[in-house]
Amino acid sequence: MTTVSTAPRVSRALVPSLCFIVMTTAVVQTSVVPLLPAMAEQLDVGPSAVAWALTANLLAAAVCTPVLGRLADRRGARGVLLTILILVLAGSVLCLAWKSLVPLVIGRTLQGLSFALFPIGVAVLRGVLSPDRMSGAIGLMSGLLGVGGGVGMVAAGLLHTGDADYRRVFWLLLVLGAIALGLAWFVVPASSQPPLPGGLDPLGTVALAIGLSALLLALAEGGRWGWGSAPTLALALGGVLVLCGWYLHERRVALPLVPPGLLTGRAVGPTHLAALLVGAAMYVQFLGAAQFVQVDRAVAGYGFGASVLQASVVYLLPGSIAGVIAASLSGKLIGKFGGARVLIVSCVIGVAGFTLLALAHDYAWQLIIALIVVNIFVSASYAALPALLVERVAESDTGVVNAINAIARTFGSSVASAFVAAVLASITLAGTQIASERAYVLAFCVGGVAAAMACVVGIWASRVSNDKI
Repeated sequence: MTTVSTAPRVSRALVPSLCFIVMTTAVVQTSVVPLLPAMAEQLDVGPSAVAWALTANLLAAAVCTPVLGRLADRRGARGVLLTILILVLAGSVLCLAWKSLVPLVIGRTLQGLSFALFPIGVAVLRGVLSPDRMSGAIGLMSGLLGVGGGVGMVAAGLLHTGDADYRRVFWLLLVLGAIALGLAWFVVPASSQPPLPGGLDPLGTVALAIGLSALLLALAEGGRWGWGSAPTLALALGGVLVLCGWYLHERRVALPLVPPGLLTGRAVGPTHLAALLVGAAMYVQFLGAAQFVQVDRAVAGYGFGASVLQASVVYLLPGSIAGVIAASLSGKLIGKFGGARVLIVSCVIGVAGFTLLALAHDYAWQLIIALIVVNIFVSASYAALPALLVERVAESDTGVVNAINAIARTFGSSVASAFVAAVLASITLAGTQIASERAYVLAFCVGGVAAAMACVVGIWASRVSNDKI
């Protein structure tokens, strides 16, 4: 008797296609950051108003990523992934069709759904690849997620020069989104597993959305409102209280949106904490270095007076290339040594990179080398984190646990963004609003501390049992 396999047919193009889709996600997020001043000028709005192009994107990502990850686990990854890509593509069309703030914010909100593509991609790979191929594929895909941030900055620098229309970048995002949708449609297989029973816990979903939105809004707007202001404190405290209530609810409900063991269990808790620290370190480097190189040395006594294009191509591109190489190697290393060991070693590399940034930044070559080292740390760490999770959770929870890990990275990035902005605004040259060199050194030192703490957490994770939860 012949046995018919129920496993979906795996195309050779699946892994490179998912890598492209995931890297496109990061490009969507970061390519807009350098354009905020141009957007404010061309739309004739203030910095606070145009900042909603980032804030709305971040809120949508935080609120929807866990829900979409759980939906993919229960209903099949392919349909959810295609729906997200269609909505992200619609967001790019909105940003292009109208040169106005409201369509821009709505479009960026839709693009925020792309954050969920990475955890869903991990679920796809786990469902169709053998264990020996899976670790390398997930390592490469997750490493390229870190690289995509640098690619987005480079793309912004190349496309926006002088007084060019900021919407040039959205043409790029439209093309990338269309390619990603086409690849997903033809390459990503349907799940061979039947849908799991149960809904999405409506009360838990609403509570999680409210709690995360309040906390992230406090982080995003606290610098403008004042960190001790009533709105900032009310949002932060309210968010914490709502999330505490949400956690208690998830412990009692029969089919929770996020099972508590996937959030705080010993098998995954250290990995989520490491993700928060790595996300913070990445954004310290990302924001600090991008602004440092654009400072005029004749005015401030440091910096290189680089344009956005020069900052992207000369200073950030080499690090992005190094990150691609690190990502391609990290998967094989994870398969041989395990995710925890790769995370520990990569964090040691990160400490070295931030030490170089803090101590040696007088010459362009010094800064470029330091950024290369830090990007190796980011890519290798991003590769190790999902590998650790896959080792320790059931396949039916792959999407949601990686979604929670992605949110942890997002929170780390948000905290780092607020910290860098506060430090650069408060430690300035006498009689000016220009950040002093000491402010950047402090920021880079904090990035090194975050990498060192992630290393300690990695050691903790290596001692936790690999029994699945």
